[in-house]
Amino acid sequence: MIEARGLVQTFQTRQGRQKAEVRAVDGVDLDVAEGEVVGFLGPNGAGKTTTLRMLTTLLRPTAGTARVAGYDVVHQSVQVRRSIGYVSQAGGAFSGARAGDEVVDHGMLYGLPRGVVEQRGKELFEQMDLPGLWTRMPKNMSGGQKRRLDIVMGLIHEPHLVFLDEPTTGLDPQARANLWEHIRGLRDRLGVTVLLTTHYLDEADALSDRIVIIDRGRVVASDTADNLKSQVAGDLVDLELADASLASRAAERLGTLVAGRDVVEVDGPHVRARVPHAGRSLQGLLRDLDGAGIELESIGVLRPTLDDVFLTLTGRSLRDAESATDPTGRTDDGDREPAVVGAATPSTPTTGEAVR
Repeated sequence: MIEARGLVQTFQTRQGRQKAEVRAVDGVDLDVAEGEVVGFLGPNGAGKTTTLRMLTTLLRPTAGTARVAGYDVVHQSVQVRRSIGYVSQAGGAFSGARAGDEVVDHGMLYGLPRGVVEQRGKELFEQMDLPGLWTRMPKNMSGGQKRRLDIVMGLIHEPHLVFLDEPTTGLDPQARANLWEHIRGLRDRLGVTVLLTTHYLDEADALSDRIVIIDRGRVVASDTADNLKSQVAGDLVDLELADASLASRAAERLGTLVAGRDVVEVDGPHVRARVPHAGRSLQGLLRDLDGAGIELESIGVLRPTLDDVFLTLTGRSLRDAESATDPTGRTDDGDREPAVVGAATPSTPTTGEAVR
């Protein structure tokens, strides 16, 4: 459904009287198979939204090629737009109109008859837990309801591929969990392929068949969440000793399970290290500690997270990097591009192209 090679996007910016070039996306290769839910993960400024804008024909690539739903994003942009759904961070519904009217208008822009759009729209309202809200204005909806309305608008023309850009940003935990179920249902019930950008590590882990991590405009990893986590040295084992004076002896025993160059950390009564497949080793470790007269207050085992993966790949925490901005001074989760000089965007849809 998506095949991109060497995608590059540069912006010309002004810094005082000087012009400077910012490379927001720097040679992205990306493949998404039919029926996949792919999580596109990275900090602010990494290039996630800019990449989506190129794949959805809202930005013309500076270099590289991409085919989306079988069509070239530059030379066949209208066919690409007919084939996809796109839910932006800002949303697409006008707050002063009725929700049902917004859905009908959106579907008719794709050339669908009003009756067909109304039928599909009301079915999607039921599927997305929006019953009885057809005549409500978006400004009177909750945040979760608005995001589900955005998804209905993105699905009304029955696309085979949907781009979701930060779909749960700003939602409370319950609304996020509910929306997760709906996103899973896009694939399970409707067979839709989904490319999802998110800052939430648990969201990417829970929803995605595969994770793609982008950092500083480049893809640094692409695999299943489990496979990416297995690249980290192992599970973090934390031993809390009843007697801190025995920490060095406990560290020696825990050290026999540590792989490669990983080290055992001693912090007062706590002895910590990463151990490959810790669940298989703990029984023997506990017997060894007991035989040596080393009593434990507690033992904790933490599986690697996607943040650990990001730290291993880039040397920094994704959670820390989320607050970073790109060289233009903006974050990548906004819908506006930086001020540019001479940026070519001939593939941006005109009003006439949108209604064809």
